[in-house]
Order: sequence, then C-alpha cells, then structure tokens
Amino acid sequence: MTDIVTIDCHYVLPQVAAAYLIRAGQSACFIDNNTNHAVPSLLAALTTAGYKPEDVTHIIITHVHLDHAGATGLLLSKCPNAVVVAHPRAAPHVINPTRLVESAKAVYGAEAFTKLYGEILPVPEARVYIPADGETLQVGDRELKFIYTRGHANHHFVILDQKSKSIFTGDSFGIAYPLLQHGSRPFLFPSTSPTDFDAGEARISYDKVLASGAERAYPTHFGAWNDIAAGYKMLMVAMDEIENLFNEIKGSDLEGDAAYKFTFSGFRRFFDRELAVRGIQLSAEEQTVLDMDIDLNAQGLAFAAQRARKKSKATG
Repeated sequence: MTDIVTIDCHYVLPQVAAAYLIRAGQSACFIDNNTNHAVPSLLAALTTAGYKPEDVTHIIITHVHLDHAGATGLLLSKCPNAVVVAHPRAAPHVINPTRLVESAKAVYGAEAFTKLYGEILPVPEARVYIPADGETLQVGDRELKFIYTRGHANHHFVILDQKSKSIFTGDSFGIAYPLLQHGSRPFLFPSTSPTDFDAGEARISYDKVLASGAERAYPTHFGAWNDIAAGYKMLMVAMDEIENLFNEIKGSDLEGDAAYKFTFSGFRRFFDRELAVRGIQLSAEEQTVLDMDIDLNAQGLAFAAQRARKKSKATG
C-alpha cells in the first residue's frame, strides 16, 4: 500500500479537491481536509489504510481557504490525539473562524454557505501548532519540512516529505485537474482566485518548490504531478500572461462588472489556446469544472487589480 493516499473530497464534483493521508509508521496525518462533508471519506480512507482516529497525530492545512481547511474543527473532534498544524497567519482563523465564516457568507449567502461547507467548528488554541518557515517536524517515521509560500495567499505554506521526496503544494504550485491530463501534453495552471494575488510572490513560491528537491508535487486540486520542472515552466509562462492581464486592468478605468468581464475574456482566451495546443477536449461536465475556475480566477484578479489601482492613486 502506498504511503500517500489521495482522497477525493467530492467538492462540487469528483476529482476537484483532494485531501491527503500520509502513512507514517504507527502514526498518520492528514494534509488539507476540504469541508465537513468530506470527513466521512477521510475517516474511511484512514480505516482502509489500517489506522484508527486515535492514530492521527497531525492535521495539517496548507492555508485556511475553506476548500482546504473547512473541516479542520470537525476532523479534529474525531481525532483525539491530533494537533492542527497551520501557518501563523492562518492559525487565528482556525481558532476563531468567525471572520472567515462571515466573509464567505457575504459571498455565497448564508443558505448556500451552509449547504457547501456546513458549520465551521473552532479549534482549541492548545491544539494548534505553528511551524517556523523552514522548520522540520517529526511525524511518525517521516520528517516534514514547512516552507512558507505567498502569492496565492499570505497564510500559505507547502510541506516537503523528505522520505518520499514529495511536496504538498495546496494552491502554491498550480491546479492540475485530471481532466487536463488526458491530451497529448499534461497541463496545470495558476490559481488567482483569492484577493491576495501577487505575481512576484507566486513566482518566488514556484522557485521554492523547484528548489526543494521534490520529485513530485501533490496539489490539492488534484492528485500527483510527476514533472516538477515541466510544471514550473508552465506556471512561469502562465504567470507572465496573467500579470499582463492584471496590469491592463490596473492601468485602465474599468470597474466592477466591466473589469470582471475583461479578465474573464482574457482567461477564456488563455485556456482555449492552451487546451487546443495540448489536444485536450473536454466533456460538458469537465467544461463546467474549468468554467468554475475561470470565473473564480477572473473575479480574484479583477478585484486585486482594482485594489492595487486605488492603492497606487492613494499613495501617488
């Protein structure tokens, strides 16, 4: 049995978001956990791997976005010996998720939020551990190194498993849906959906992943990516194009819906071109998944560009 188990969290659709279970000798740990609805799948995978909830020593979250960490409190309540491992900027929102929940409800609406995420449970402060940048943590028979990676979010880190030479990248090394891997050339792309988008920091994160010595990456979206160098090149090229789009919005007078439509069109052109070059043809359901990302990325980039413009004017 493999020491790294990919768990499909069935977030909206299959193979969109994963959690990972690491078998570490007598101990086990989870990396990312999706939403409360995924907890039965996580516990079932734990049982299949030969462990009990009492054997889980660490619940690690790459960052606090709810498709990565929404189930943290509930999962912790099922694993009595576990601690939550979180970035110092993420930990306060794990301990007191009120602001996180209010922000998400403002976006989705209370009813849709509850349907998608359930109730976000707080985590006792005493059961949270915050690793330093570059710190190595012993988890069972494995050594996990934590590397801070901004760009997607200011509260993000990646986790290098020295034993398997694998790195768990959350959203810091792109999105690699299986639906994008069945053409002549595999494809992954950056995520710009949050409001913390920073092209320069994203590139630094890609550099850190490349320099880690890992032989494969495990992005949360979705499953193993086995060619770090090729993925790095794709992300760097894509980030240049995305940054150009960002600068176009920042330098324009487009606001609100007009800014969003401009970025959406830019992302649509990018994906249409890349899929055609790679010979990737999507089914209607697969296109739905990709459209969701195009929409979220466009919203995030448009918001970040308008905010940067206002900040520039205020300080200029």
